[in-house]
Formats: sequence, structure tokens, C-alpha cells
Amino acid sequence: MPREQMAEPDPQSRPLDPIDRTILRLLQEDGRASIRSVAERVHVSRANAYARINRLIEDGVIRGFTARVDHERAGQGASAYITLKIVQNSWRTVRETLLTLPGVAHIALVSGDFDVLMLVHTADNRSLRELVLTRIQAIPEVLGSRTLLVFEETDLVVGD
Repeated sequence: MPREQMAEPDPQSRPLDPIDRTILRLLQEDGRASIRSVAERVHVSRANAYARINRLIEDGVIRGFTARVDHERAGQGASAYITLKIVQNSWRTVRETLLTLPGVAHIALVSGDFDVLMLVHTADNRSLRELVLTRIQAIPEVLGSRTLLVFEETDLVVGD
């Protein structure tokens, strides 16, 4: 998903019923599915499917639509998970800097032995090395990092 959201989430989340969950699964499998095909597959009218999808967007459940990319075929042959130890209370500053880096696909503040977990995709190991040693380790609030090379990956659709 792009870094911007389509709609601000409603602070009062509504429970999803089985039809909503099926609609989400279908859209995760094919974000270009037509309203008509979604409606047919969940056995509701097109108007009902349209209303449900719009509500999911307005409630912030659906944050956007995107393409699932085969990174290797897109010229990003090296992938890695990078863990970071950061200065206490520097998350917001570090996050803003990490968002500007090329190839960053996912960033999470986590608990445990490290503070940040991120997934990156780069053209090759040389680009990955440059990203880690020159860009990430140069961030003043980063105290240390570990790089875990990804040998193979499989994207899953929620609910599979």
C-alpha cells in the first residue's frame, strides 16, 4: 500500500461480518475485481457490495489498493529484514527518516530484543550493503542493526 491512506479510520471500529471478511479476501486476491464479480461471489446485490466496500474504505479497514509485485522480476533481486536498536523515544524521528529510504517495503515498531523491524527490497547485495552501511547506520538515533537476507518469500492473503 502506498504510504498515504485513502481515508482516516473511524476510532470506533465496527465488527466485520462474514460477508465483509469475504469481500476483503476477494479484494486482497484481486484488487481490480469488479463490483459485479465481488457481488456475485458473496451473493449480494451490486448496490450492497458497493456500499460495503465504500464503508470498509471510509472506516479505514481498506487503506488503499495496490499491486502485488514480484520483486525479482521488477529488478529488486535482494530482499532483507533489518532489525534496528534505536535511542529510546526516537521512534517518530527514525520512522520519518526510514520512510525516505529507497526500497523500504514495511516498517514496524516492535517489542523484544530490537526496536524496529523493516523489510527492504534492493537491486542486489551491493545496493543492500549501501542501504544498510551508508544510509541506515548513519541515522544518529540508530544504535545498531542486523540484516537477515531473504532467500525465498511467499505473500499470503489474509484468511488463507
